[in-house]
Amino acid sequence: MSRVGWKLPAAILLFALLVSGVALAQNTQIQGLITGRSGATMTVKTQNGEPMVVVLSPGTQVQEVEGRLKFRKKELGLTALVPGLPVQVQGMINENNQLVANTVKFKSSDLATAQDIQAGLQPTKQQLAADEQKIAANQAATAANQQQIQEEQAKIAANKAAIAAANKRFGELGEYNILGEVTVFFANGKTAVDPQYDSQLVALATKAKTITAYIIQVQGYASKVGSAALNQKLSMERADNVLSFLEQQGQIPLTNVLAPGAMGTSQQVASDATTEGQAENRRVVVRILQNKGIAGT
Repeated sequence: MSRVGWKLPAAILLFALLVSGVALAQNTQIQGLITGRSGATMTVKTQNGEPMVVVLSPGTQVQEVEGRLKFRKKELGLTALVPGLPVQVQGMINENNQLVANTVKFKSSDLATAQDIQAGLQPTKQQLAADEQKIAANQAATAANQQQIQEEQAKIAANKAAIAAANKRFGELGEYNILGEVTVFFANGKTAVDPQYDSQLVALATKAKTITAYIIQVQGYASKVGSAALNQKLSMERADNVLSFLEQQGQIPLTNVLAPGAMGTSQQVASDATTEGQAENRRVVVRILQNKGIAGT
């Protein structure tokens, strides 16, 4: 075989190896739990326990997979990527050893659980303390309530188990400093943002963009007037409308936003027994957050 004939297959082989190396670099895949969001990045604790910084962009595909074989997919926005969500991320490692995400996938059931915890719908320590006080009162009142007390104790035990499981799963979530806050109030049954809040929201967005690795948190609430289902819906629509204003008028990218929380009638700030109290509870709270690790505190 001539020298030229020998070099040609070698060149083809070298080219194939180079192409194969590029393909491998572009198809890095990890699985793990989102433990924090910071600016346009999120931290994922991988299955081997190591943290990986994942870079998000407007081109990142976010997919909720359904079905046992995971054939059904639903495209969602970047705001669905909340701390506590188990994900599968595919992309390419950049020069900073960060994974630039092309796609992020997760199960619909995992998203529902993570969003519930973000919205405060899981058992809380405050709820546990209230249950224990109730048992103490029952015990002091009469021994005849022994069966009821046992039922309450079983409920508390279940709550403790749920809290322990949640703490184990979410104990490593990053803590945040609150660097700015605006509260938007709504009329009864209304979800549109009153123009009187436009300047406050724009100012908050302007301030946020001066903060390193900021995250915007939007949580909507409702008064207890009407059904629980309606109030949950109202709180979600209010949060969504405030978020739309921040995105369109405040130029806040969705890479820097946590999923809007539908808090329903939880965390009431005033009594719903009065018209004034109801008005205070119909609100959306917008906060600028910064991971304490970024702030150095």
